[in-house]
Amino acid sequence: MLLSRRWWTKLLISALVGYAICLPVFAQTTQVQHLPWSRKAVMYELNVRQYTPEGSLRAIIPELPKIRALGTDILWVMPIQPIGVKERKGTLGSYYSIQNYTAVNPEFGSLDDFKALVQAAHNLGMKVILDWVANHSALDHPWVTQHPEWYQKDKNGQITGYVYVGDDGKEENWSDVAGLDYHSPDLRAAMIESLRFWVKETDIDGFRCDVAMRVPEDFWFAARSELDHDKPLFWLAEADEPKLMVRAFDMGYDWELGNAFSAIGKGRRTAASLGDLLTHPPKPYPDDAYKMRFVSNHDFNSWHGSDVELYGPFVDALTVVSFTLPGMPLIYSGQEAVNTRRLEFFERDPIRFKDRSRAPLYSKLSALKHSHPALAAGDAGGSMTVIETGNPDLFAFRRAKGSDVVTVVVNLSYHRQTVPKQHGLGGGYLLPGGWRVKAEGFRS
Repeated sequence: MLLSRRWWTKLLISALVGYAICLPVFAQTTQVQHLPWSRKAVMYELNVRQYTPEGSLRAIIPELPKIRALGTDILWVMPIQPIGVKERKGTLGSYYSIQNYTAVNPEFGSLDDFKALVQAAHNLGMKVILDWVANHSALDHPWVTQHPEWYQKDKNGQITGYVYVGDDGKEENWSDVAGLDYHSPDLRAAMIESLRFWVKETDIDGFRCDVAMRVPEDFWFAARSELDHDKPLFWLAEADEPKLMVRAFDMGYDWELGNAFSAIGKGRRTAASLGDLLTHPPKPYPDDAYKMRFVSNHDFNSWHGSDVELYGPFVDALTVVSFTLPGMPLIYSGQEAVNTRRLEFFERDPIRFKDRSRAPLYSKLSALKHSHPALAAGDAGGSMTVIETGNPDLFAFRRAKGSDVVTVVVNLSYHRQTVPKQHGLGGGYLLPGGWRVKAEGFRS
């Protein structure tokens, strides 16, 4: 008797879950093996709806050389699947309300359009990862009626909007989506097959996984183990849980640093506080795990503020810090174009690319990261030492790997600051929001 692929997938999932339960000590020592191309990579988040006036996948293809010229190595594409209609937010709805996991939103184009985008990115030397929403689906996803047992229920046994309590203790109600229930092996198998569809059909290189901490860790481990047989992939978690970085994900969000950047922009923290945060992180990662360092992303821009609102004159200095700290830097759509607006999330709101005056900064920082071994991610990069400047408005640190040394100092104040001469900082002064990078020794 021939057995279906889904049956074998379910069998593998059961085996992997048993492995995780029965051999926890061994499992925790099984570290993710990063792909070599990820070590010095720079990531760009692509907001398909807002990137061009057309808001389509095809319209982005001619723009890819400009994205590549920033030094982009990995293109993270926000969700492209059809969006639910039931309880839809705004006119066009949320990217993260998925109505069909294996189709393309007609608003953006067709599956062939996405294949062409991936191929064009590959031709330019970029990898492509697709945003994936495994925690919940749209309320009108066919699974809601076909497999109601795959969904979480309220106290009355009904499938309703997804409700959870955030880290801040506040209850959030995502009224346009329903939470999935990963107690079901059939759901797990179906989700893995949906992930596999995009790898097989479009040749993508990985996934960015939405609210990854709300999906069981053993599912992510099973998904990675299963899909890596088809193609080794890069996995980014929208989460900062260290346990996810041991066996399932290459990289997680550095929310703490992003929030610290925002607090500095608002005057609630000093530059010197970054040193304590980085030397005593609240959630220490495994040594070889990556942290994604960012100044903005779709959540920060739409819900918290534009770069100008959040950081004022400090945006360039904070960008320099995000590119030179251990981990991987992120560029969000429009940051190179001095975007001063919060982009609408549920409506069309195209980015205005008239002024690309920040593009040379990103190109320069990407070239720095690509050429210096000290700036590689994970334990392939150099150690980081925070430098005591004696001035709370200055933040300085050094990355060193062998003879390759990169020293960074930034002024995160509204006044000119004197830079110490010692520790290789060079003396002199920095203007408000000013920065200095000194690279010495080996270059690859």
